[in-house]
Amino acid sequence: MTENDIAIPKKGIARHKVLAMLKDFAKDDPNYKKLKTWSLVYFLGDAHTDFLLKAYGQFLSANGLNPMAFKSLKRFENEVVRMTADLLHGGREAAGVMTSGGTESCLLAVKTYRDMGRAEKRIRRPEMVIPETAHVAWEKGAEYFGVKAVHAPLRKDMGVDVDAVRKLVNRNTVMILGSAPEYPHGIIDSIAELGEVACDRKIPLHVDACLGGFFLPFMEKLGYDVPLWDFRISGVTSISADAHKYAFSAKGASVILYRSVEILKHQFFVYENWPGGIFASPALLGTRPGGAYAAAWASIMALGEEGFIENTRQMMKAADRLKEGIRAIADLAIVGEPKTPIFAYTSISKEVNIYAVADQMEVRGWHIDRLQRPDALHVMVTPLHLKVAMQYLKDLKESVDHVRGRPELATTGGAAMYGMIAHIPLRSMVKKSVLKMFADMYGPDAKMINPARASMADEHSAEKPDLATRAALWYVKMREKFKR
Repeated sequence: MTENDIAIPKKGIARHKVLAMLKDFAKDDPNYKKLKTWSLVYFLGDAHTDFLLKAYGQFLSANGLNPMAFKSLKRFENEVVRMTADLLHGGREAAGVMTSGGTESCLLAVKTYRDMGRAEKRIRRPEMVIPETAHVAWEKGAEYFGVKAVHAPLRKDMGVDVDAVRKLVNRNTVMILGSAPEYPHGIIDSIAELGEVACDRKIPLHVDACLGGFFLPFMEKLGYDVPLWDFRISGVTSISADAHKYAFSAKGASVILYRSVEILKHQFFVYENWPGGIFASPALLGTRPGGAYAAAWASIMALGEEGFIENTRQMMKAADRLKEGIRAIADLAIVGEPKTPIFAYTSISKEVNIYAVADQMEVRGWHIDRLQRPDALHVMVTPLHLKVAMQYLKDLKESVDHVRGRPELATTGGAAMYGMIAHIPLRSMVKKSVLKMFADMYGPDAKMINPARASMADEHSAEKPDLATRAALWYVKMREKFKR
C-alpha cells in the first residue's frame, strides 16, 4: 500500500505493531526531549509527561459537551478558571471558561466583543484595533467573524504605539488588544496606557497573555521589573492565558477570563429549536476533551506556587544567559528589550545573513523558527533549556562564523526560501504559493512537503518550483545583481 493508496485495513493490526508504527512515524519529528526545540513544545521532563498522561488517560473518553453530565469535568474547569482568576487579580466577579488553546480563546474574544458591540451600541461594521505584532489568531478571528482588523504601528521599543491606537479608535471599534507579551519578540505592550484609552472611550480591552499568563505573575514574585498588565488595570475587560504553555499542561488547554459574567454571556451560543433538544455551548467546540481539562487541573495542582516560581527562576536564568551570550557574538543583536523568556535576535551586519545562520543551526540539530519584519530568529525558553544554553551559544557562534562573509549561503536552502518570502514585494503571490502548498498537503494526493527543499529545487530539475517561487528567485537574484 502506497502513501496515496490508503484505506482501512481489512483486518486489524496488532496493537503492539501499531504502537511500533507510531514510534517509527515520529522519527523525523523535532527532538524536543533533547531540548533542541524552542517553540511548539513545553517539555518539563519525562516524569511530568508521564503524570499528565495518567491524568489525561483517566478522562480520555469524558466529554465536556454537557456540563451537567460529567460533573468532574465541570469541577476541573471551574477550579482552573478560579485559580487563573486569582492569579491574574480578577477577583470573585471574574468569569470564564476553558478552551482548546490560545487560538480558540482569541477567536472567542473577537466573537464576544462583536456581539456585545452589536447588542449594546448597535455597531454593524465592527472593527478592532490590534498591534502589528498581535498573534495571527487575531487575524483569523477578524476573517472568521467579519471584524475589521485595524493595525496599530509600533514604537521604537517594539511595543504598540498607544498614541496611534488612540487615533485609530472610532465609533465602530468593538475592542482594543494588547499583548503580554507578544509572540515574535517577547515585548509586553503598555497595557496601563491602553487601559486609559479603553476607559476614556468606553471600549473593551483584551490582554492576550496566552504566553505570559502563567509566568509573568511569578516573574513579579521573583522581583523582576514587570509592568502591570492584568485585571489590576481598570480598563482591562478580558484576558486569555494558555495552560498548555507555561502551566506545562497537555495540549490543548487555555483559559479565557472576563471581568464579569455580563461580558461572558455574549460568548455563549444557545439554540432552542433543534429537534435534538435545546443546545447551549459556552465556547466554540461542541465536544470538549475531558482529558485536557483534567491534565490542566492536575498540572497546576502538582506544580503549586512553589513549582511555578522555581520553573520561572530556571527559565529566566536560561533566558538571561542566552541573551547575554547572543549580545556577545559579533554581528548579532536582540530585537527590542524584552524582559521575558521569549525573544528574537537578528543580524546587524551585511556580512551575516540571519536565515543562513538558522540553516547552520539546523545542521547542528536545533529546530529554529524564523521571523520576518525584521528578519530574525525566535527563542521561547523553558526551564530545561538551562541545561543546553551554553551548547546553543557555542553552536550559534560557530554558525555565525561559518556564515560571515559567505553571501552565497543566503541563496541556498532555507535561507533562500525564507529570505524571498520575507522580502518579495508581491505579498499576494506569497499567499498564493502558500495556499498551493497547503492544497498539496491536504488534498487527495497529500504527502508531507519540506517547503525549503521543494521551493529551493533547481529550476531545471524534475522538482521544479511553482510560478510564485520562481518569481521570488528572480526577485532575489535581481536584488543581489543591483546591489553589486
